[in-house]
Amino acid sequence: MDQEYTRRLEKIEVELERQLPKDPQSGWAQDIFTETGKKAGTESINTLLAPLGDILSRGGKRWRPLLMTLVCEALGGEDAALPLSPLVEFSHNASLIHDDIEDESDERRGKPAIHKIYGVDTAINSGSFFYFLSSCCIETCGLKNKERIYKFWTDCMRTLHLGQAMDISWHRNISFIPEINDYFLMCGMKTGGLARLAAELGAFAANAPEAALRQLGEAAEKLGIGFQILDDVKNLTTGIPGKKRGDDMVEGKKSLPILLYLHKYPEKRELVFRCFLAARTGGAAVPETEVLIQTLILSGVLTEAEEKGLSLIQEARGVFGSREFSGCPVSEKGSDLLDGFIDLIS
Repeated sequence: MDQEYTRRLEKIEVELERQLPKDPQSGWAQDIFTETGKKAGTESINTLLAPLGDILSRGGKRWRPLLMTLVCEALGGEDAALPLSPLVEFSHNASLIHDDIEDESDERRGKPAIHKIYGVDTAINSGSFFYFLSSCCIETCGLKNKERIYKFWTDCMRTLHLGQAMDISWHRNISFIPEINDYFLMCGMKTGGLARLAAELGAFAANAPEAALRQLGEAAEKLGIGFQILDDVKNLTTGIPGKKRGDDMVEGKKSLPILLYLHKYPEKRELVFRCFLAARTGGAAVPETEVLIQTLILSGVLTEAEEKGLSLIQEARGVFGSREFSGCPVSEKGSDLLDGFIDLIS
């Protein structure tokens, strides 16, 4: 089974490199830019692309394009969705570059964040370009009704940035406590939104009916939210590979464990805010980080959050592992691959 995923991931990498070659030649620029842009020199192009090649080379699970291609295959579309891999993967990486600037993060995937290496100005510009570069694959893919693909993507991008605006406003105002339902809304817009896009594009490329698109999109959104919650928990316990343990506290993130604790124990809000302020001032290694983490563990909210994340992932699995999507039959192999895919990326 692992070889099945490896083969598909290798195909995805080919599509990503087709859109962003490791060593772009003049012909690449001719296809991407207008007549004015084609006159730019190699140095300018390298300044634009170096941060993008850097963050892509650091890896990542590529689970969004993998989900998209698996959905398409399961519905009989074979590799029809494969050329759209850059649309979801480049957009995801663009959001990471901008997130790290907005959150003042030091690391990403085990190395200094892109803006720490190339500067904030270059990182903002290149990250924005990554969004626009991602859409180029729509023009060259062989799918019909490209206007609908553009709409899927632009709807997702607008919603993603609205979700980010919510997240930013919450961590800027340390004393503000959002409702727990608002947390799920925010995660659905951000992490869940790109997952929804991937599933919907896969189904659309396979000419699936609208009901199947909606069902798969909703399941993928739950999957994305579930993974975000588990990341929230890991950040405060084992730590996330490539990032510092507890760095969500430095950013003042209102993650699900924090919100569960604040709503259960409103009288402890000053403790939480004091620990947040200490971490923001002194970094994740300050003693207050460990004090708050241990408080969350003893209160049981980390376990509660983890159970909620696993529950959402299990709900998504119930859809992806079925033999039909809204009456649309799924091949046995396709069903098995989608079911196993969740274990692969967990």
